[in-house]
Amino acid sequence: PRYLPLLLLCAVNFGLAKGTYALPNSNLPHGPYPSSSISHEVTPQPKASAVLLKELHSGKDLLELRADERLAPASLTKILSALIILDSGKLDKHVIISREAAKAPRTKLRLQRGDVFVLRDLLKAMLITSANDACRAAVSFVGGSEQQFVRLMNDYVTRLQLNGTMFSNACGFDHSNHYSTARDLATLTEFALVNPEFTEIINTPKTTIRSLRKKRHYVLTNTNRLLGSFPGVEGVKTGYTAKAGRCLIVKARENEKEVLLVLLNAKRRWGTATTLLRYGLNLLGHASPTVQHPQPIQTVILN
Repeated sequence: PRYLPLLLLCAVNFGLAKGTYALPNSNLPHGPYPSSSISHEVTPQPKASAVLLKELHSGKDLLELRADERLAPASLTKILSALIILDSGKLDKHVIISREAAKAPRTKLRLQRGDVFVLRDLLKAMLITSANDACRAAVSFVGGSEQQFVRLMNDYVTRLQLNGTMFSNACGFDHSNHYSTARDLATLTEFALVNPEFTEIINTPKTTIRSLRKKRHYVLTNTNRLLGSFPGVEGVKTGYTAKAGRCLIVKARENEKEVLLVLLNAKRRWGTATTLLRYGLNLLGHASPTVQHPQPIQTVILN
């Protein structure tokens, strides 16, 4: 009898090691459990200035954090610039690189003044590698000047009733009058994704463009690290400036489920995006989606 408590303790420890008992007073049902770890479906705690995660089929928000706050969008701006360029119907026209375009700040391809490109190739460069010299050359050609092109952008914003958005340039440089919201950027992206050429470009991992006059070749590598590493990811656009921080818009598909994620000024951008995309797809697989607000994480682990 004096060994009975010790035997009982050993039996309980053996049961926990095998994963066949629940912790006392836990909400978990009784086993069996995997031997690694088990966690309830919890709301992620993204470290970002703004987040919007939504289901595309219904338009319902799955998670949002300051989604209507006006923030610097960096090169996510180029989504609207691309829309206007695609609508222009000039994709096969030839564009001469101006001095202003060649002097654009980084990120850029170092295009040379006086060289000539097909507009479609400049569009690829601004979406795939976020090249600012290609962007400046393209928008100036379509709009007559970048200033006139920006007027087209803000007219577009007005028509879509994006009340949290104003643009002062076409490439995404920081400016006090250049801002948007996660919600407005999601709306713009949904419009852009309807265009098959836009969708094809943003899903291109790597391609090459060639100048027509000086016969130079430029390799374009997509800045979206999730392409090819997260199953079902499609585009959309990355962005970074000192004011905006690390930004990202990405879409993911799993079977019939589709989610769109907007991140503004995100810490650990790729890890945060991976966590949120997986959370959204899992949520759609379990229940009807509803708006979730970040809550304290609670995890129960059985070793």
